[in-house]
Amino acid sequence: MNPPEMKKSELVFVPAPARGHIVSTIQFAKLLLERDERISITVLVIKRPHPPNLDSYIEEFAASHSNIRFVHLCDVDPPPPELLKSAENFLSIHIEKHKSLVKDAISNHVVSGSSTKLAGLVVDLFSTPMIDVANELGVPSYVFFPSSAAFLGLMLYLPTRHAQLGTEFSISNPDSTIPVYANPVPSRVLPSFLFDKQNGGYSSMLHHGTRFRETRGFIINTFAELEPHAIESLESRKESAAIYTVGPLLNLELQEHSQSDQKVMKWLDDQPSSTVVFLCFGSLGGFEPPQLAEMATALERSGRRFLWSIQAPPLKDLRVKPAAYTNFSEILPEGFLERTQNRGLVCGWAPQAEVLAHEAVGGFVSHCGWNSILESLWNGVPIATWPIYAEQQSNAFQLVKELELAVELTLDYRITSSDKLVTADAIEKAIRLLMDSENPVRNRVKEVGETGRKALKDGGSSFLSVGRFIEDVLVVKK
Repeated sequence: MNPPEMKKSELVFVPAPARGHIVSTIQFAKLLLERDERISITVLVIKRPHPPNLDSYIEEFAASHSNIRFVHLCDVDPPPPELLKSAENFLSIHIEKHKSLVKDAISNHVVSGSSTKLAGLVVDLFSTPMIDVANELGVPSYVFFPSSAAFLGLMLYLPTRHAQLGTEFSISNPDSTIPVYANPVPSRVLPSFLFDKQNGGYSSMLHHGTRFRETRGFIINTFAELEPHAIESLESRKESAAIYTVGPLLNLELQEHSQSDQKVMKWLDDQPSSTVVFLCFGSLGGFEPPQLAEMATALERSGRRFLWSIQAPPLKDLRVKPAAYTNFSEILPEGFLERTQNRGLVCGWAPQAEVLAHEAVGGFVSHCGWNSILESLWNGVPIATWPIYAEQQSNAFQLVKELELAVELTLDYRITSSDKLVTADAIEKAIRLLMDSENPVRNRVKEVGETGRKALKDGGSSFLSVGRFIEDVLVVKK
């Protein structure tokens, strides 16, 4: 008589419906399954309440990764549009509306008659209401944190600070001493939600930071060698939650190219090695014509080869996707395209990961989203900082002042104050410094990129951390 087959331990992931969150969450799920066949994974998909739609990305991934089960939750009515004044609060309320649907999905798809045993919930930083679901089901919850260890530390610091001062931050505050940062942090580089009392951004993120403390551990898309001070600070806390550094988690699978992508990659193929500066600012990183004119002037005066991805600025109503620019000559200075046609290419959307991996690219003017930072480091491409929204200002500060891995262009630009122009002089200066072959930042970035690759290999810091997480999940703790 054959012994009964051992039940697999099932982890249920609840990512936030945002591309950067879902991509890194799925990459972690994929990594776990590659490492240990005793684990199975279900991802509960919350539909995004406004563009861009993520269904096609998830469907493509699911079609080629049948070992991960995706369960699409029913639609709910999104929060009222006036709450869009705080993206953080809007998203948090939208996710909380799915709480009963998450519990039902787990009961119906995972617990009921399953050949697996539920081992825990892995919730996004915005999905903390699902901690209640884990508690009701009698299983531990873990936070998957798609950004930096420093930003996690900032969120964990919020409840401590609030207990002392009882109020949100003010832009006029003196520099803050925050344990996860080695240097005092100027208020101007803190995320906008920390100043947002009126629209619920601060209270929403304070709530998440408070609830984090109820979880068993934090899974962070970083590696120990990248943020040693922040990670040491997190590990020295009195709370017992474990710290798992599992990055860099990147989607390195080649995507099918559109016709415009093919044009971009073909153009890069014709450029000399490390000569192109790439300007790209994410899905919400669009600029009005006056700022585009400053950027064009800087690129023209710099004399450098460039690939410039230009997006239309987001509309005030985030539920409506802005129309893409169709004629760049209408929004750029007269004659710019003609004068730079032999050394530059202007495009709409660009396949960022593949562009950064191309040997022709030697520098990246970036909005400093965490995934973009990790992609740039992975490929040894230095960054000039131009943050736009979310925690990107603190990311930029960390890159420049804490880690010395980037060139400072601006640290405090915000999409909400887009009337503040970054001048052509400042942009040109940063591009020249970024592309200077003698700049020590270039070597540091290459070294850290190599360290990140080693961290994922057998015996590396992230490899060992993933193994520790797996063992913690498989061993039932009383």
